[in-house]
Amino acid sequence: MKRGKIVLTPFPFTDLTANKVRPAVVVSDSARMGVDVVLAFISSVYNSSNLSATDELLETTDAEFALSGLKKNSVFKMDKLATVDSAIILGEMGETSPTLQAKLDAKLKIALALK
Repeated sequence: MKRGKIVLTPFPFTDLTANKVRPAVVVSDSARMGVDVVLAFISSVYNSSNLSATDELLETTDAEFALSGLKKNSVFKMDKLATVDSAIILGEMGETSPTLQAKLDAKLKIALALK
């Protein structure tokens, strides 16, 4: 699955007791071998004054919003990652623009303490 695709998938709760269908962005390399993909959680529930250093807000007024396929302002939670079998992905919604992808990459580096 192509890196930067925004998909709809069951996303596990952190305690693994259940999951909820949510949008997520593919963060793993498109050329990665196997059927598993690494996803980052996307949420429309947020407090704009309380975003963390690993959150990236995409608003409906942003030029690249339409490309995303999202319906409302959303936060990409680059510290909320899951590896899933691509077979459980329910569908593709859209994708990130190169500008947004660069911002997400920077947030992912912060989340993983990469230099």
